[in-house]
Amino acid sequence: MIKENQHNSQKDQWHLPFLYNAFARTLSLSVAGTLSLILTLYPQAVMQDNQPLDHSLLTLYMWGIAAGFVHGVGFVPRHIIWKILFSPVVAWVLMSNALFLMIAI
Repeated sequence: MIKENQHNSQKDQWHLPFLYNAFARTLSLSVAGTLSLILTLYPQAVMQDNQPLDHSLLTLYMWGIAAGFVHGVGFVPRHIIWKILFSPVVAWVLMSNALFLMIAI
């Protein structure tokens, strides 16, 4: 049973192996951890010029952070919709957008 699950997991990742190597997972986990800590302790980091906090934007960033944690711990969803929603590409785009906004402010 274990060999079959490992085989299925490897078969799912054949097309983009660089997204699932140890460096990519470590990067996702460390960036997700850092961003979640910053946004939890100091949510004003994503505010722009005393304007109210945009909760829809914050929700997108939290989705990117969640996807970063999912990728970082090595979990690969089986269903295609969850694979897309929690893919490392989605995580990196949303997390880099959050980092850019924090640096730009």
